[in-house]
Amino acid sequence: MSKSSFSFSAMRTFFGEVSTELKKCAWPTRPELFDSTVVVIISVFLLGGFVAICDLILRELIKLVL
Repeated sequence: MSKSSFSFSAMRTFFGEVSTELKKCAWPTRPELFDSTVVVIISVFLLGGFVAICDLILRELIKLVL
């Protein structure tokens, strides 16, 4: 019994400390979050386009070689 009560006590302490630390965090505002999301989405599309173009070029080069 003491082992299980120790683990529940330790879990309660852990989650209490996590809650305290999360209150100290500087969370982004809604506009900051929206701007960051737009930047990530645009970056993913640009990188995907770059990889697709490289893939097409390399595929054609391999066709020429073979």
